Amino acid sequence: MIRRPFPFHTADTVAEPGGPAPERRLRGDPRFETLNHYTDPSGQFFSGVWSGGIGAWRVEYAAHEEEFCQLLEGEVLLIDADGAQTRLKAGDAFVVPGGYEGVWENLTPVKKLYAIMTLKETP
Repeated sequence: MIRRPFPFHTADTVAEPGGPAPERRLRGDPRFETLNHYTDPSGQFFSGVWSGGIGAWRVEYAAHEEEFCQLLEGEVLLIDADGAQTRLKAGDAFVVPGGYEGVWENLTPVKKLYAIMTLKETP
């Protein structure tokens, strides 16, 4: 198998619509669109472009799920389970660590690049 860089702008990716599960939704009715441009052969790493509408919902990342994000558009507020707040805007890059629990709130419509590594747990 030949390995090459994978430019997102050349991807023929179909948008996947979605939204938070009703039991996780706190405010608004944010609809999502995910363009997952790349998944590695193991299925543990994937990346692409995500966009979502205004609203807030509870998030729970798995213990071995790490996400790197860079906001392309909009503004978000992440509220940790202990109440600490992190406000991020277009241009900001950040990591959501494995095991993170809290609230993700899109204060405006948001578009981000994401790269997620979800390691399979070993017995």
